[in-house]
Amino acid sequence: MARAPTGESSIARAARIIAAFTSDETSLTVTEIARRTGLHVATASRLIAELAAHGLLARGPGREVRVGVRLWELAARASPTSSLREAAMPYLEDLHAVVGHHAQLGVLDDDDVLFVERLSARDAVINYTQIAGRLPAHISSCGHVLLAYAPPEVRQRVLRRPMRRYTAATITTPDRLDEAWAAVRRQGYAFLPGHVHDDATGIAVPVRNALTEVVAALSIIVPNDEHAPAGLAALLAAARGVTRTLSGRR
Repeated sequence: MARAPTGESSIARAARIIAAFTSDETSLTVTEIARRTGLHVATASRLIAELAAHGLLARGPGREVRVGVRLWELAARASPTSSLREAAMPYLEDLHAVVGHHAQLGVLDDDDVLFVERLSARDAVINYTQIAGRLPAHISSCGHVLLAYAPPEVRQRVLRRPMRRYTAATITTPDRLDEAWAAVRRQGYAFLPGHVHDDATGIAVPVRNALTEVVAALSIIVPNDEHAPAGLAALLAAARGVTRTLSGRR
């Protein structure tokens, strides 16, 4: 395994190149990839060529670089979220039909919520989430649910990090976040009006496996008005359905 003078392996450098892409920026130039990874342009170009030869990256018409189909194929085949998404989809579709805005499924990855699936509508309220996209856990209704049931050391790690305020309603202080997570555990759901955007309310509930562990959060994003709580009953019913399905697959 070839190593750089710094001792870093080729695999580590290749992983940094792949990680340079985001859900918003799926196409990058070699120069931009080199800048983001801290690699010399020639080194980045050579590694990109090798990754492209294996289908893990691909070249666009203008020589820009994007994630290759082979990488997507391998990731989809091995993803631990595949069975979760499969179990959730029928209930997610029904939930989306009821609320008419956004219905989504998220899991905790490091200190972020990674969204496994999202169903939306053309005229739905604003929502920043994307499939395979991330949001900081402290601002998301899914994040509040996942952190509420996470091990204490995970919550403490989140509380020690700087937390961006998105709106006046965003909770960014440790004491208030602890109180919010305790409320989630008492009532069984998170209700966050205007925490990510003033016009939107996020409501989320836990999804459990056969061992009753919280493995995901199901949420809806609806307009921030007096009708927002109306979707909670459908959301709770959908989460129970996903939980039953996962429990039956033990």
